[in-house]
Amino acid sequence: MRKLFLICFSFILTVFLGFICLCIGKYYIPINEIITLNLSKEIYKTIIFDIRLPRIIMAILVGAALAVSGATYQGVFRNPLVSPYILGVSSGAAFGAALSIIFPEFPLSLQLSAFVFGLLTVYLAYSLARVRGRVPLVTLLLAGVILGSFFSAMVAIFQYIATEAQLKAIVFWLMGGLYSASWDDVKTTGILIPIGIILLQIYSWKLNVLSLGDDEARALGINTERLKILLITLATFITSLAVSVTGIIGWVGLMMPHAARLIIGPDHRYLLPLSASFGAIFLLICDTIARTITTGEVPLGIVTSLLGAPYLIYLIRNKKNLFFGD
Repeated sequence: MRKLFLICFSFILTVFLGFICLCIGKYYIPINEIITLNLSKEIYKTIIFDIRLPRIIMAILVGAALAVSGATYQGVFRNPLVSPYILGVSSGAAFGAALSIIFPEFPLSLQLSAFVFGLLTVYLAYSLARVRGRVPLVTLLLAGVILGSFFSAMVAIFQYIATEAQLKAIVFWLMGGLYSASWDDVKTTGILIPIGIILLQIYSWKLNVLSLGDDEARALGINTERLKILLITLATFITSLAVSVTGIIGWVGLMMPHAARLIIGPDHRYLLPLSASFGAIFLLICDTIARTITTGEVPLGIVTSLLGAPYLIYLIRNKKNLFFGD
């Protein structure tokens, strides 16, 4: 009962924080006008419905997607240092985005290209790691590291040959941000990301069993190889979708599952939804800081890194058993 209360409270807090973020910005809007929808000025409507609201919704969706995929990867690999980008998703997506920027005649748009190459990288890693019908997790991780390094090198080549304008576009995309969030992005991700999260939640009890070890899971009648493929595919899908819209945003998928695990425990039936709300809250706060701290806009990836690094240091110093055992 306590765990359900915590999850419900975190979702209510996410919605409340979303309302607060609607008010905050270079142009302050009173919260009472937002709640009553009595927007006395036309500029209020423009700022809320055309600029802030789609951005806030995207922050919630992307934060939830990265946190849930991070919790899923950590459960599948049984490693607390695993993040959604471990299999080269970020490097593949970055290559796809850079390819679209460098070659304007490329048939795929920037977002679609990043999404396709993010998924393709994981598929290639899986294909390379497959040995006699099985995919050892260590081999899969190594394949992801190799492909990530390759695509990172390709992005570096693109940066070297790019024009000044193209170089700025690549670098800014790599830093991540919600500055270009629109209702079209919300329409796409607002359906697919929740579907992916719901499917992962459905399999959360099997993820609990898988976290105990392959032998125990097989003894309970679970096809571990098939389940790993399914979970990794779903987690990679929502990660690629999020990255294709926002660029590279680190730390969310690494930190938020830890924060949720410290509060609610390792049971993925409760861990996944709490991680989703924690990811949404964290990204809402970071994005609000990114768009208000200066007269311009700080890339979101920089803010998440500045806030994330001290938190991970805290975990390592004070919660060593999470990483290294008792």
